[in-house]
Amino acid sequence: MSTILAGAARSAPAARPLQPLSRWLPFEWIVATRFLREGRLQTAFIIGGIAIGVAVIIFMSALMTGVQANMIHRTLTGQPHIQLTPAKETVRPLREGVPGLREGAVLQAPLQRLKGIDQWQGILAQVRDIPGVVAVSPTVTGSAVILRGTSSRVVLLTGMEPDLHYRIVPLPGKIVRGTARVTGTDIVIGTELASDLGVGVGDKLRVRGGGTTITLIITGIFDLGNKGANARSTFMALRTAQSLMELPGGVTTIDIAVRNVYDAETIARRIARAAAVQADSWIGTNAQFFSAVSAQSMSNTSIRFFVGLSVAFGIASVLVVSVVQKSREIGILRAMGITRGQVMRVFLLQGGLLGLGGALGGAMLGAVALTAWQKLMLSADGTPMFALVFSGSLFGWTLALATLTGLLAAVAPARRAARLDPVVAING
Repeated sequence: MSTILAGAARSAPAARPLQPLSRWLPFEWIVATRFLREGRLQTAFIIGGIAIGVAVIIFMSALMTGVQANMIHRTLTGQPHIQLTPAKETVRPLREGVPGLREGAVLQAPLQRLKGIDQWQGILAQVRDIPGVVAVSPTVTGSAVILRGTSSRVVLLTGMEPDLHYRIVPLPGKIVRGTARVTGTDIVIGTELASDLGVGVGDKLRVRGGGTTITLIITGIFDLGNKGANARSTFMALRTAQSLMELPGGVTTIDIAVRNVYDAETIARRIARAAAVQADSWIGTNAQFFSAVSAQSMSNTSIRFFVGLSVAFGIASVLVVSVVQKSREIGILRAMGITRGQVMRVFLLQGGLLGLGGALGGAMLGAVALTAWQKLMLSADGTPMFALVFSGSLFGWTLALATLTGLLAAVAPARRAARLDPVVAING
């Protein structure tokens, strides 16, 4: 029987191979590594299983993160994270609250008129000071009619200050022809609208809104990645839109960008409580989309949990078998004066080493799988479908989690080994 302690009990020469290691490693480490080496095939299989599990966790986590980031980026490309609008008008009974008076009044909801935000400059300054807000832009939005010969189209115009608004909606990066320059006589339109009207950069359009008609020059044509948005969206200077909508000096909306897009709803509620405006976040206006993103996150968490659970059971089963196989050696150790704590540490170290070894192999497999995905899964134009970020934190916490899982899985087998009676173990 080739074991550590059996050889040590028979003769001193048999113990000599341990002498060089004992100078550098604690006794528990020497025994733990010797046990793992004696069951090479068993150790290789469990490390391989752990590596596959860790690779799945890394690959799925990076893939889900990339998918979510791509979806959110596409959703928020043409819209702000939070949009402030005037509070909606309400109607109340004229004689509401009169004691002893009951009447069956029919209340009709009022028509919501286009109006500006009261004292919007003060609200703008107040919003800028909120932690997490990175950009604020006053805008004028409303419906207008674009005229080109005998053709006409109803569009949504957005009047803004380019220096502020382009920090929220990166329109210059969406320009396919011309530039994103917007001055008092310029207009930027979408690709579908340009195609419907048969116009290009440098052509003139008549824009009618609120009883006023002005002529603007097309300086750029953009593609927001959405056919509907490209057919109805237009951008112009803030003062030009104020003139068209008959709102001199006023704004109808305040667009906001936040540092963490998932904090948008919390910040929107805070603004709504502090100011007399309606605050709508992208989470509220895209409720179904956000539910889908949340469901993806839950699925990813579930996958990681069950893979980690299977890894833990695999390590525990191997160590339980090892306790049975090494019971005689454990008995000899105990008879020679080794404490129960040392025996427990031997098996805990085995669990930790198995977890760490599998995690290192899994990290390499995961990196290879992610690299292959980026090179093989391409869009029609040959570019990657979406970016996969090789996050150092992802690999770091996966290594730590796998090692911790190995230690926890080894607790039960280690306690069982420590409770073995030396006499029974040796005679068994």
